[in-house]
Amino acid sequence: MLRLTEIILPLDHSEADLAAAVAARLAPAIPSRFTIARRAIDARRKSAIKLTYTIDAETEGEPEILARNHPHIRPTPDTTYKPPAIRPASTRPASTRPIVIGTGPCGLFAALILAQAGLRPIILERGKPVRQRTKDTWAFWRRGILTPESNVQFGEGGAGTFSDGKLYSQISDPNHLGRKVLTEFVAAGAPAEILTVAHPHIGTFRLVGMVETMRETIERLGGEYRFGARVTGLILDSTPRRARGVILDSGETLTADHIILAIGHSARDTFEMLRDAGVHLDPKPFSIGFRIEHPQSMIDRARYGSFAGNPLLGAADYKLVHHAKNGRSVYSFCMCPGGTVVAAASEPGRVVTNGMSQYSRNERNANAGIVVGVTPADYPDADRGDILAGMTFQRHLESRAYLQGGSTYHAPGQLVGDFLAARPSTSLGSVIPSYKPGVHLTDLAPCLPDYAIEAIREAIPHFARKIPDFDRADALLTGVETRTSAPIRITRDPSGQSLNTPGLFPAGEGAGYAGGILSAGVDGIRAAEAVIRAG
Repeated sequence: MLRLTEIILPLDHSEADLAAAVAARLAPAIPSRFTIARRAIDARRKSAIKLTYTIDAETEGEPEILARNHPHIRPTPDTTYKPPAIRPASTRPASTRPIVIGTGPCGLFAALILAQAGLRPIILERGKPVRQRTKDTWAFWRRGILTPESNVQFGEGGAGTFSDGKLYSQISDPNHLGRKVLTEFVAAGAPAEILTVAHPHIGTFRLVGMVETMRETIERLGGEYRFGARVTGLILDSTPRRARGVILDSGETLTADHIILAIGHSARDTFEMLRDAGVHLDPKPFSIGFRIEHPQSMIDRARYGSFAGNPLLGAADYKLVHHAKNGRSVYSFCMCPGGTVVAAASEPGRVVTNGMSQYSRNERNANAGIVVGVTPADYPDADRGDILAGMTFQRHLESRAYLQGGSTYHAPGQLVGDFLAARPSTSLGSVIPSYKPGVHLTDLAPCLPDYAIEAIREAIPHFARKIPDFDRADALLTGVETRTSAPIRITRDPSGQSLNTPGLFPAGEGAGYAGGILSAGVDGIRAAEAVIRAG
C-alpha cells in the first residue's frame, strides 16, 4: 500500500471530495481502495479551518508511483506488533514467572505482553479493582472521605483512569508500540476512531470497562491478579546484588527473577522503600502550579471562531508556554476540554488537583494546569543529600493547600483578577468551580513559592494574547497541582534493569520514563520485552 500525506480539505467536505483528492494525488493511477490512517485539525486560521488527512491506498503500479519521488507519497509502514522471541519453556529456569507491580497503563501493558508470551505474570496492585476503586473515589469527591489505598492515584487502572484519557504522545516510537497500545484498547472496547484521529481520547467511563476487559484477557492467558497487595520490601541477593522477589504488607513473600516496577508517580512509600533498600534513584525535575477554569464556550470561540460548535471539531483545547523574566518556564499541562477539576489527594491532610474529562467532553468548563518547572536545586532539603527531597517538597505544598483550603479537602481557590491583583477572593463570578468536595476562596499566594507565583502572574496575561480573555477576572484558579510527574527517576541500564539491582525493571511514570497513558503503555511494553529478552 501507499501512504499519502498532507491531503488537505475544507471542514465541510464530503466523502466524495476526499475520494477525489486521493484519486488526484495518484493520477493517472486509480485507487482500488483506501483507508484513513490519520485525520488532524488545522485551526491556524480560524476563518478557514481545514482537515488534514493521511491516507493508505491500494492501486496498480505502486513501484512506478514511488519512482516519481512525490514528497507526500511513500510506502505504508508496517505497524504490526512484533514480539521478541521467547526461550522455549524447557530451557527456562523454574522460577521465571515474572511479577508486575502496579496496574496503571504501564503495568497493564507489561502484564498483557508477558501473558501473550505465555509467561503467566503475577500482577500486584495495592488498591482495589477498578469499579470498587471508582466508588471510593466518588465518595471522596462527594463527601470528603479519603481512602488512602483507593483513590485517584491508587487502584486498578492507575491515575490515568481519572483523567482526560488522552492517547497521544510525542515520544520516539520507531517500533510503532503506540499502535499496539491503541489496537489493544480498541479490542477492549475503545472507539475505533482512536486509531485515526490525531489527538484521540477516551474518558473515564469508557476506561473503566476497558481496564476490566483487559484484566479478563490477561487472566485468561494465565496472569494472576492480587488486589490489596502492597509491596513493602524486596528480597535481595547480596553477592552479587540481585532482586529475587518481593515482600507484601501481609508478610507474604513472592520469589521471582524478573520484577517490573510500574508503581506510578505517587507511590511515595514505595519510593522510600526502594531508597532504604539501596536501589539507585536520581532526583528529577517536575512542575508545580494551579488548575485554571474558563467557560468551554470561550475556548471554543477563541480557537475555532465561527466554526465553534461544529461536531467535527468538538471541544477545543490549547497548549501554552511562557518563559518568565525570572527564568522560570510556565506552561499549560494536561488540558481537559469540557471537563472537571478533580481531587487527587492520596494522603490525609493534603490537597492535590488534577483534571478529568469524559469521552463526550461536554461539561461547562475547560480546565488545565498552569504550572512552573522546578528542578532538584529548588527542593528545600536537596542540600542535605536527601534523594527524595522533591517528594518532601510536594508534600509540603500539598499540606499548605490543605490549610489554605480550610483544613478540609476543599481546595483553595482564587479568581484570576484577584490573583493578578494580589488580593484574596471573597465571591465567585460566572465561572462555577467544578472541583468536589468544594472550593474555599482565599489567597493562593501562600500555596507556592514566591518565584512560582511571580511567574504565573506574568504568564496569564501573556497567554491572553493567544487566547483572548484568558485573563478574564472571573476565571478561577484552584490549588495545588503537584503530581505532574514523579520527583525521582529509578534509573535503568540499556537492558531495562535497575542500574545497581538486576532483576528490577523500572518502568512508566513512577520510574520517570513516561508521562501520560500512551507513553506509559509503550514503556510497559518495552519493560515486558526486556523481561522476555532477559529470560
